[in-house]
Amino acid sequence: MDIISLIDSDPSSMAERYRSGDSEVSELFGSHPSKSEDWVKRALQLDESASQRANLRQVAGALRKYQSKLPYYSEAEASLDKLELSSSLVVVGGQQAGLFGGAMLIYYKAISVIQAARHAEKQLGRPVVPVFWIAGEDHDFDEANHVNVQTAADGVRRIRVERPEGPRLAVSRTSITTQQWEFALQELASQLPDSEFKPAILERLQSHIKDAPTLSLAFARLLADWFGNQGLILLDADDPNLRALEGPMFRELIQRNDALESALKAGEIQVADRGFKLQAEITPGSANLFLQHEQGRLLLYKEQDAFVDRKGNVTLSYEEMLKATASSPDLLSTNALTRPLMQDYLLPVLGAVLGPSELAYWGILGPSFKEFGRSMPILIPRQSFTYLEHNIWKLLEKFCLTPEEALSEWEQRKMQWLLAQDKWDLEDKFSLAKQQFMDLYAPILDTVSNMQPGLAPLAETNRGKILEQIAYLEARSIDALAKQNEASLQQWDRIHLSLSPLDKPQERVYGIVHFWNRYGSDWLSQWLEVPYDAVSGQRLVRSLPTYRIESGGIIS
Repeated sequence: MDIISLIDSDPSSMAERYRSGDSEVSELFGSHPSKSEDWVKRALQLDESASQRANLRQVAGALRKYQSKLPYYSEAEASLDKLELSSSLVVVGGQQAGLFGGAMLIYYKAISVIQAARHAEKQLGRPVVPVFWIAGEDHDFDEANHVNVQTAADGVRRIRVERPEGPRLAVSRTSITTQQWEFALQELASQLPDSEFKPAILERLQSHIKDAPTLSLAFARLLADWFGNQGLILLDADDPNLRALEGPMFRELIQRNDALESALKAGEIQVADRGFKLQAEITPGSANLFLQHEQGRLLLYKEQDAFVDRKGNVTLSYEEMLKATASSPDLLSTNALTRPLMQDYLLPVLGAVLGPSELAYWGILGPSFKEFGRSMPILIPRQSFTYLEHNIWKLLEKFCLTPEEALSEWEQRKMQWLLAQDKWDLEDKFSLAKQQFMDLYAPILDTVSNMQPGLAPLAETNRGKILEQIAYLEARSIDALAKQNEASLQQWDRIHLSLSPLDKPQERVYGIVHFWNRYGSDWLSQWLEVPYDAVSGQRLVRSLPTYRIESGGIIS
């Protein structure tokens, strides 16, 4: 693979300034992945604070039970053995589940976690385990229930599973029927172009869903298939065996909830003072905790000495909340702002792999970590890629288009190319005609305006209508020009559909299953060969010529 660095679309964003080592931003987090001394410092902090975390052997035991539901890989088992060692640390990265693996960025995040853990292990000379934190406690089902693929007809198709009627439960607690799974798999099969890899892919996906699992569990099984042989451990945040170990931290979050709110507010001020827009503003009075309830996953607020939800479904006293931390911690869950604290309690988090939006909201968390006697892990920007297929690279060469131009100036470049095919000089001729008409019409406008002022608006309206007709004819002429170059313009559209589908970053639209189907498992494994660089920014990855077999023959 050839790898090219790309210019970030927003160099002033917090994530980009952090990636580039801006000291003003790094101060918010207390460390930076480019500094080897920060890795050593963080490891020492974790060693000194081991007594403030959950029992690591018990955590490893809970994770073993969860891994037993997933495809077995000896390398993942070895990672669990390592995790039980008192000297072990972890690199963690997380994401909401995604149907059939979800968007490409999830795959890239898992790779980032694995490579960062290996990097840290070599640097520190001690075991560092890669852990992928599946946010199964989240209740936004619409974020998890779909995957996009490019169809044989060169369109983007969304495959989805509809949320069952009823309360909005955590994704890991939302049941999906066998019929729903079968329908989704059939839809995927009908939309994926035929390839030599497609039958095996569909068969493997079928094996993951035959017992009608939740979205989170099916997602974990697929990630285990992709990364189990790399030693990646999968964790579901809503796993009841883990919840049973989180009670003490929930208790602390409840007891010091007012202090937490004040710390979050202080973090917001720090971010705002540096000129950044807040990614997620805190809500006054929010407890930043959820309650799993028959009416759904309910966000709790403080009201005098009680915790309530906004719709009045539940009211729990302070004492009842504390009791729940001991007797039924599985009823509680964190939100985006308290999850990092819970991660730090549950695991010896050396580093956390984060996407740009995550980095932005972690910016306010420094005072919260300090309030709870903790320090933030090293924040590692998720590696970000745009994959350039060989046939798309050939089209770029054909149209003398750079990848950067294709990503940021495609519409303008496409129109410039089309006008360059104009042997009739349509643009110049229509421009000249409009100017000549304006020149000829000006005396008429002056004459009728002087003759009777009331005619001036009519004359201006008349002029506008004639100009509209000229513009209409010009547009129709351009359409005719486009029709004559239809085949080439379709190739321009194919470039855009590949690199910026739906006018969005490729990694946020297409599912990894889209390329898996095209190029097979070997293509998936090649990503682990891309050199690790925690501060690399967006990179373009261009493959060597790759071939796939479709019903019409061999296509490059």
